[in-house]
Amino acid sequence: MKGTESLRDVGRPVSPIDEGRLRLLYELGCAFAERTELDELVPLVVAKCRAVLRAHGAAILLLDPKTDELYFPYVAQERPSVAAELLRTRFPAHLGVAGSVLQSGRSSRVDDASTAPQFYGQVDRRTNSHTGPMLTVPLSTRQGRIGVIQVVNQRGGRRFTDEDLAFLETLAASVSVAIENARLYAHMQASQAHLREQVASLRHDLARHDRFGNIIGSSKPMRELVRLIERAAASPIAVLLEGETGTGKELVARGIHEAGPRAAAPFVAINCGALTATLLESELFGHRRGAFTGAVQDRRGHFEAAAGGTILLDEVGEMPLAMQVKLLRVLQEREIVPVGETRPRKVDVRVLSATNRDLEAEVKCGNFRADLFYRLAGFPIRLPALREHREDIPALATAILTRVGARLGRGPIGIEPTALDLLVGFDWPGNVRELENEIERAVALLGDGARVRREHLSDKLQAGAGATPGTPAAPPPVSRRALRASRSDTPPTVSDGRPVPLREARAAFEERYIEDVLRAHGGNVSRTAATLGLSRAMLHKRLRVTRGRG
Repeated sequence: MKGTESLRDVGRPVSPIDEGRLRLLYELGCAFAERTELDELVPLVVAKCRAVLRAHGAAILLLDPKTDELYFPYVAQERPSVAAELLRTRFPAHLGVAGSVLQSGRSSRVDDASTAPQFYGQVDRRTNSHTGPMLTVPLSTRQGRIGVIQVVNQRGGRRFTDEDLAFLETLAASVSVAIENARLYAHMQASQAHLREQVASLRHDLARHDRFGNIIGSSKPMRELVRLIERAAASPIAVLLEGETGTGKELVARGIHEAGPRAAAPFVAINCGALTATLLESELFGHRRGAFTGAVQDRRGHFEAAAGGTILLDEVGEMPLAMQVKLLRVLQEREIVPVGETRPRKVDVRVLSATNRDLEAEVKCGNFRADLFYRLAGFPIRLPALREHREDIPALATAILTRVGARLGRGPIGIEPTALDLLVGFDWPGNVRELENEIERAVALLGDGARVRREHLSDKLQAGAGATPGTPAAPPPVSRRALRASRSDTPPTVSDGRPVPLREARAAFEERYIEDVLRAHGGNVSRTAATLGLSRAMLHKRLRVTRGRG
């Protein structure tokens, strides 16, 4: 009879299911066992369900607990236009026959849904269709009811029967379990992927850990840099690291991260200039499977991989303008939108950035957004070029030689004073990275030798260290003749003119000799120490003793 409705509790005894439908349930059970991804599993179920019940349409409606709405993620319809509209439709979870079944947990068979009291006609109006006979069965899991499965309009204008409803109820029980298992599996996969990416980031971090173990240098520029790092680490303010290529911007960023409250969480660095805009967006924010060619599975981006930690946007000045807009939104809203998704995800990440460009000039030229620049440059730190703190080169060279020797399984490797003079006097356009390459090359040429000599260095250093325009040349090595000429030939005596004991004479000679070498090197302690074969600390100690006597 038109408009009649049958309601019953799931699990009540029903009429036997015919052999064909039992075979279908068996086939679907096998499919459930073979497939664990919802996007492969559920469309198959909906299509089979529509076919076996000879219906014009079938769909699964799932509950969105965040909005308390029902939506149509999976639809099988004869009319593609209706299917497309249903996929865009959402409505409050308490409305319609679907809402009633979801709330009550009782299945429903309606001969003409359009006349049922609970019918929600807005869906028909949006799809320009008419819903007549309808079957609706709740989908229940251990966590509660998650949605309904619904079949509408049997072919030939016939009504659905109780046997049809019994079949759909049996199928719904399997679908519910399959959806629950698939969701658990997807959650487990997402957790594993997140852990893998964090482990990979940590391994990457360890593999690329700062080359010298820490920031090396005792010069005034380096002391000021360390002071700024300490201040920046103690604050959540955005830091922009500015400096020439090879000055150690990533090293400083790691120092800020490791000295701050996020040190136990991941540090992730990405070179913004090495990727196209499309790839950069995917790397930063992640993507959904199928978002573009080659996206065969969901992937979390670097922002999510660095959750709770720090992300370094290296060479941020190379970022395309279109990506600058998206990055600005991330900094303002603290949320990302993966490629292929529409819903944003909240992220908790400290953002550091680095550039070898003059971003203020880029802003004036229109190549960089002013609003993004002011977001990134809350705490600008300029890294000095190596030529601005040459006095740190001996210590850097020693640290690099120690690291290279350890990597090659060799004993200590030294460096001759003449070779060190060349290193100190060179202009180093590539800064510390270029210095490291030069020393590694010299060690390769050294063979089994114990000390790097002048001839082991490259032609560009041999041709004239410090000959770069505007850069003063290093002082020449101290000759024994010059030292003899600068000293008095009178042996040290006591006040009454008698010769002093040998130990006192030797000490006096050492004092004069150290002062002579120091004067010849223009007061440069590092080069003086290298020439004398002493450490900086030992030379400082001897100078304190000798000058204390004076």
